[in-house]
Amino acid sequence: MRLPILLAALACLAPALASAADRPNILLVVADDLGYSDLGAFGGEIETPNLDRLAASGLQLTSMYAAPTCSPTRAMLMSGTDNHLAGLGTMGEAMQPFQRGKPGYEGYLNQQAHSIAELLRDGGYRTSMVGKWHLGLTPEQGPDKRGFERSFTLLEGGGVHYKPKPGSTAKIEQITYRENGQPVELPEDFYSTDFYTDKLLAYLKEGEGSGKPFFAYAAYTSPHWPLQAPDAYRDKYRGRYDGGYDAVRLARIERMKKSGLLPADFQSAAPLPATPQLPAWDGLDEAQKRVEARKMEIYAAMVDNLDHNIGRLLDYLRQSGQLDNTLVVFMSDNGAAGERHEIFYPAAPGTDNRLENLGKRGSQIDYGLRWAEVSAAPLRLFKGTTAEGGISVPAIIRLPANLHRQGLERAVARVDDLAPTFLALAGLPDPGDSYKGQPKHPITGRSMLPMLEGQGRAEPVMAGELFGSRYFREGNLKLLGLVPWSLPGQPQPPLRWQLFDLSQDRAEQHDLAASQPQTLERLQRAWQDYARQVGVVAPPSAAKAP
Repeated sequence: MRLPILLAALACLAPALASAADRPNILLVVADDLGYSDLGAFGGEIETPNLDRLAASGLQLTSMYAAPTCSPTRAMLMSGTDNHLAGLGTMGEAMQPFQRGKPGYEGYLNQQAHSIAELLRDGGYRTSMVGKWHLGLTPEQGPDKRGFERSFTLLEGGGVHYKPKPGSTAKIEQITYRENGQPVELPEDFYSTDFYTDKLLAYLKEGEGSGKPFFAYAAYTSPHWPLQAPDAYRDKYRGRYDGGYDAVRLARIERMKKSGLLPADFQSAAPLPATPQLPAWDGLDEAQKRVEARKMEIYAAMVDNLDHNIGRLLDYLRQSGQLDNTLVVFMSDNGAAGERHEIFYPAAPGTDNRLENLGKRGSQIDYGLRWAEVSAAPLRLFKGTTAEGGISVPAIIRLPANLHRQGLERAVARVDDLAPTFLALAGLPDPGDSYKGQPKHPITGRSMLPMLEGQGRAEPVMAGELFGSRYFREGNLKLLGLVPWSLPGQPQPPLRWQLFDLSQDRAEQHDLAASQPQTLERLQRAWQDYARQVGVVAPPSAAKAP
């Protein structure tokens, strides 16, 4: 049955299908801070056989977008609308005095936002999630209050991947786990990625006889800082990164060219390093090189372990006969993470960052800006920015067997398109601007199903903002208002507007602002219209900026 006929039939039968077991299951898997080129299918050298097979058997999305950081992305994912409307106009941890109390800056998924979990639950799906919530810390803001019948979640944005040490004063160990809204005690052998998978598998098996399809959300915290990997993986990549940042980055780009992900004449940022203020590999001494290489070895181990656990979920679906009736969606929540966490999370007494302890309990490291540039290859910059390296993410979708299609999908989509896609696939109506008598912000994302079936998609018009950086995309033209990166302690340069044609310049190397001033001005006005519509709250000093 062709997709339009199928959707029409489902729309007519939605009430009757409320408990039908033949509606597709939905498995949503989100990695945390995974870079665009980290997976083997996207050019990486890290061993990710399960995700690579998923990409080969489904659709590999080359132009999937998220917000620049985690909680705004998760707000868009859950609500199907802009993060400024859903309550995460900025991250709760980064709320500024001029933003406090303003609509859309509640710091949690607000009550004006729809929740895709609520909509699917009320439409006859059993709903479960594991992993990172990051959409509210209080009891009334948890996943159990937003539609998840079963949940085991970390409420904060990140923390140690092992069981926190009793009595530790380290900020990264002051974290909160809840199961179905209730406090829990972690087992001694807790490791986040492994344990989340165990829990989700248990939830899925519990519901096997319910007669209902499932919506399962695996929100892994790997490979988010701090870099910590299980014993069996930690040394697997020893020596793999001794050649340094640029060698790994360029090798990834070459593999992407050979696979067709990039055109053969693609030009990446040159000269390297892509951010000249950062140290080149040859500028490090031997001890520094050993530490830097070790950081990336541990990061790779985390990604490898993540792939293994996603493979466990896929194996369960395959062995239980459910895979062919399941929509599987995998993506990262933002670009590669280059922030220096020690600025915000100073090491507590007992932290052990000796070379031989890196990646083990007690260590507290991230992999830094230069490795983030490697993970973002071939794109520019990283998490926290609206440059392509901050908001373009690896994504894979495997359709149910009756809609099967595979290959590279180059059409543009964004994380807020997932909620309407799930509703369309489930045959559930768009809830509009209210739900159960309560006013809601309408879902503004667009269903991806026609695109996924191969019918193409209208040219994108989308916009975003975070931490003052902003963008507006119209077709292949991207207006980028980037708060320039500066070294700590240096004055913050003013916002700079740039214009890029992403069809020719995905790496954002050739600024067209000077040669196309009328287009630049038109898109600046369009961005201002967007900012007014969603309620972007700019700093007082920037309120009059274009």
